[in-house]
Amino acid sequence: MHHPRLRSAFIAAVIVIVSAGNTSAQEYLKLHEKAIFVDTHNDVLSTATMAGMDIETDLTGKTMSDLARFKKGGVDVQVFSIFCDDNYGVGTAFKYANREIDSLYAIAARNRDKMEMVTDVAGIMTAVKHHKLAAMMGVEGGHMIEDNIDYLDSFFRRGVRYMTLTWNNSTPWATSAFEESTHAFTVTPYGLTEKGKAIVRHMNQLGMLVDLSHVGEQTFWDAIHTVSKPVICSHSSVYALCPVFRNLKDDQIRAVGANGGVIQVNFYSGFLDSNYAPRMNRFLARHKTEMDSLTTAKAPNYAINEFLSKKYPQEADSLRAPLSLLIDHIDYIVKMIGPDHVGIGSDFDGIESPPQQLDDVTTYPLVTRELLKRGYKPADIEKILGGNFIRVLKANEAAPTPLSK
Repeated sequence: MHHPRLRSAFIAAVIVIVSAGNTSAQEYLKLHEKAIFVDTHNDVLSTATMAGMDIETDLTGKTMSDLARFKKGGVDVQVFSIFCDDNYGVGTAFKYANREIDSLYAIAARNRDKMEMVTDVAGIMTAVKHHKLAAMMGVEGGHMIEDNIDYLDSFFRRGVRYMTLTWNNSTPWATSAFEESTHAFTVTPYGLTEKGKAIVRHMNQLGMLVDLSHVGEQTFWDAIHTVSKPVICSHSSVYALCPVFRNLKDDQIRAVGANGGVIQVNFYSGFLDSNYAPRMNRFLARHKTEMDSLTTAKAPNYAINEFLSKKYPQEADSLRAPLSLLIDHIDYIVKMIGPDHVGIGSDFDGIESPPQQLDDVTTYPLVTRELLKRGYKPADIEKILGGNFIRVLKANEAAPTPLSK
């Protein structure tokens, strides 16, 4: 291209293309910055902090989250998951959960300029105004109250604002999706017992959000018919697009909409992409010897998957769902029940395989970009990124009342 006129025309065209790209980048970054971004589920406390890692330092390459990266990803509100698995039970689960809570309070106390523990919408707004991360807590699994309603009160007093009724393990009062779908739970009938319904009603009275991720279908319906306030599904996706036990069927999605609640879409490739499980099975088969030794050592499946994914990162990378599929799940819910009932519940640091491009918490602006590309109105994107959760939190807030000791 030696002709000067052709060359200058080419340069002008390049400038226009680059400018258009920048305008688009400015548009989505500006919108992401303007929105109050809420992620309702992150497991960094149980997977990193309790393992001796320090989220106040740069943990890039080791975790999906740390304090500096929350800031970089434009996260305004992070609900930290308080979690332990079914190896903890009566006498240990509540204690372990409290150690996680202690750890988060200690991190917040050391970083008063960067983050603040909050329990309500007013607290969120104050933290956002002062450009601090609003840190909230959700207990992931009713087994952590050890069948004791006083422990529920204790969690609430300590600032916990949602409880997932079950994790994969059922409790004496509620059956989980995993155990209902595999028929591993021998006690029948499935669903909530009378005590379970009393716990749900008590959560409503306290102002603690009832989280229906992880629960069995019968538990879901029993809870929906018991609650008096909007529910959340803190990290769940769509069954019709990816038929796994953890995802929500169409009638469940419609019920959450009718209840005024919010479904926060989970980023796990295995809950987004129906082709992920066969790909993962082939990956595990290639590393059968290691998998067998980990199974013999009684490592849970999620820990085995995470270990092998970290050991063979290039192979694991090729298993990941396309980013477009995450947006498909959001789209599906919006088309069914409208933009007021969907949000973000990434499950970062609790999953070994997020979608392509969404490597860690710094990549959240890409979700905003993709929603804009799909033609979503900025006002609806703001709802999805956090406004819907804030509305439901407000609807669950109870007038302050003295709690029983």
